Amino acid sequence: MRLPSNQLPELSPNCQAFPYVEQLANRSRQLRTCVAKRHGVTVIDCGVQVPGGWEAGILFASACLGGLARVDLHWSDRLNFHWPSVEVRTDQPLRACLASQYAGWPIKNGNKVVMGSGPIRSILHEGDIFEKLGYHDESETAIICLESETLPTDDAISQIIEGCRCVPTSLYILVAPTASLVGSVQVSARALETGLSKLMLLGYDLGKISSGLSTCPVPPVTGDNLQALARTNAAILYGSTVLFNLQDEDKNLKSIAQQVPSNLSQDDDQAFEEVLKCQGNFYNLDPFIFSPAEVWLNNMTSGNSFHAGRINIELLRKSFCLGA
Repeated sequence: MRLPSNQLPELSPNCQAFPYVEQLANRSRQLRTCVAKRHGVTVIDCGVQVPGGWEAGILFASACLGGLARVDLHWSDRLNFHWPSVEVRTDQPLRACLASQYAGWPIKNGNKVVMGSGPIRSILHEGDIFEKLGYHDESETAIICLESETLPTDDAISQIIEGCRCVPTSLYILVAPTASLVGSVQVSARALETGLSKLMLLGYDLGKISSGLSTCPVPPVTGDNLQALARTNAAILYGSTVLFNLQDEDKNLKSIAQQVPSNLSQDDDQAFEEVLKCQGNFYNLDPFIFSPAEVWLNNMTSGNSFHAGRINIELLRKSFCLGA
C-alpha cells in the first residue's frame, strides 16, 4: 500500500489544504472563527471562544483531509426522518484519510493531551501508518488540526514546531472542541477514515482501494464534553455508511466485508456513552469498536459488490437524545 514518493503540489496534503485554511482566516467574521498570531504562528479558533458554524465545519474537515477530498452537508432520512449528514468522497483515500486526517500525534496542551491530525502528519511522517505508506510531504507550509477544549499553550505550539521542524510563520493551527458545531461536523467527516483504519487493522492491503465515499449523521451539539465525545463516536458507529471501489478477488472481499462493521463489536447493544463510562477511559476501549456501521465493497474487476452491517436507528436516537 505504499504511496509514490513524488512531491507534486497537487498531491501534497499541506499545499492542497491551504486554500481552505485561508478561507477560515480571511472570512472569519462570516464563518464566526477567530484568527490570532502567536509567536509568528497562525492559530485559528473554530469553536473554543467563538461559535463557528456549518461552513467552518466543512472547511475544517476539508483542510484536515489535506484538500484531497470533497466534503458536503446534506439532508438524509437515515433516522427515518430528515437529519443533517456529512458526505465525504475522495479519489485519493490513502493520502487524504491516512496520511492527513488520521489523528495520530499526541500533543500535550496544558494538563491534557490532545490528538493532532491533518496535513502536518505527512510532514512528521512518524508511526506505523507512515512505515506502510512510505510517504513524506516536503511542503514548507504546515497545517495541523487540534480537537481541543482550549487553545494551544505556548508549550504546545513549541512542541508542534519542533516536531515538524517548520518555520513558525509557515505553521497554521486549527482548533475546535468536540462540543461544538465544527467538532460535530469534522468528526462525522471521519467515517471514511474509520473504515480504512478498520481494514488496515484487519490486515487488508489498502493499496487495492482506488476511491471511497462515506455518509454520516451530524450529532446535535451539547455543552458536555463527555457527551459530545460519545455522540460523535456514536454517529460513526451506528449511523455511517462507507463505500470503497477496489480491485481484488470476490472471495476476499466477501470475507473482509463481514469483519468491518461496528455491529460485530461485543459492545453493540449499548449506547457509546454507556460503553465509555463503563470503560472509564477512551483509550481503554476495544480498538475493533471503531468502525463504520455499514460498508460496501465494490469490485471493479468482477463488477460484484459486497455489503455488511446496518444502521442502528434505536441507538442513534438514544445517543443523540432525540425526542427526550
